[in-house]
Amino acid sequence: MDSQPGSLPQNPQKQWIFYGYIVVGAAFIIQILTWGIYNSYGVFFSALEDNFAWSRAAIAGAASLSQLLVGVGAIFLGRFNDRFGPRVLMVYVGAMVGVGYFLMSQASAIWMLYLFQGFIVGIGISGTDVILLSTTARWFVRRRGLMSGIVKMGTGVGFLVAPLTITWLITDYGWRTAYGAVGITLFTIIILTAQLLRRDPARMGLLPDGDGLQKPEDIDTAESGMMLREAARSRQFWMLCLTFFSVFFCTFSIIVHFAPSVVDLGQTTTVGAAMISIIGGASIGGRLIMGAANDKMGSWRATVVCIIIFTTSFAWLQAAREPWALGLFAAVYGFCHGGFYTLISPLVAEFFGMKSHGTILGIIVFCGGIGGSLGPIFIGSLYDALENYQVSFLLLLGMAAVAMIAILFSGKGRIEFSQIG
Repeated sequence: MDSQPGSLPQNPQKQWIFYGYIVVGAAFIIQILTWGIYNSYGVFFSALEDNFAWSRAAIAGAASLSQLLVGVGAIFLGRFNDRFGPRVLMVYVGAMVGVGYFLMSQASAIWMLYLFQGFIVGIGISGTDVILLSTTARWFVRRRGLMSGIVKMGTGVGFLVAPLTITWLITDYGWRTAYGAVGITLFTIIILTAQLLRRDPARMGLLPDGDGLQKPEDIDTAESGMMLREAARSRQFWMLCLTFFSVFFCTFSIIVHFAPSVVDLGQTTTVGAAMISIIGGASIGGRLIMGAANDKMGSWRATVVCIIIFTTSFAWLQAAREPWALGLFAAVYGFCHGGFYTLISPLVAEFFGMKSHGTILGIIVFCGGIGGSLGPIFIGSLYDALENYQVSFLLLLGMAAVAMIAILFSGKGRIEFSQIG
């Protein structure tokens, strides 16, 4: 367990590299593994369907349950990270996701799918973003956005690498062996990598951003900002909850339904899969560029820019029919997709400071998780009723506009803690 808030380091010594970079590197590795595997659930889809003759709705339902629990768990794990630090919590995450995936190698009934993949993995992975991003935000102030972007680049790298690796494992060794290998790998590497994490630089006698050392008696361990109860009384808090509810409603709907919509337009399944790859590749650039933009213009302004581009991409989607037009949407949308997941943690720090950063971030992620759970189901229901995505994608444009209005209203009368967090 990390040192408790309020404790002071003894005899801090100069280090050859700022320890914050080690924290970012460890978080980057964990992001590759956790989100790379989690976002590869669709690779197991056909194997489960063929082996058990379960319906697609039943198999997809486990993913929806998992996504809902990601939001629920983020509330509690964000609060625990504020109190106890990331090391012990990431051991818990590694154990949960590792055991969940390993147990999937023994699944033989639908209730096992929902228990192992839906519940255990969902609860475990719920801590990944809120713990790692909140910890990164404590280690960096001036470079908070860029470092958050580097951490979240791990998700994009995992998105590109993990599906290919899992496909190879399933093809050569079968889906049960693939699940078992994934479980053992995540359990081992995440728990070992977690030992490198530390809650904040003050506990090591350091300043954020690698600005040097302080003597123990000179370190102010009191973090500035609002407590949750103070933040919850502000308009800004609820506007951010609405913003990310709307954003996640759109993002998870696109991840599930964009490839099928491309096929419905007469394109091949290969083109549909290529569009998802474009989104994944563009998201890496979005994470890095919007992270750097965050440090130049501030989190709120960077988020406003990202949402304006995001909304414009959905306006373009309404008329996109040809592969080049669909690819352009995928690239622009993917850039914004990556940007949002980078900006959310620095944005919370800018608005509310670091005192209860993990707790507040967890609740906003929870609201986003509700939107992410409802979006694919709602869009799918509209498609079933109308047999096309025209109205569904018009709804996504409307939700993107709601996000834009909410983020603009959040900027009125706000107090910025970003420079003192």
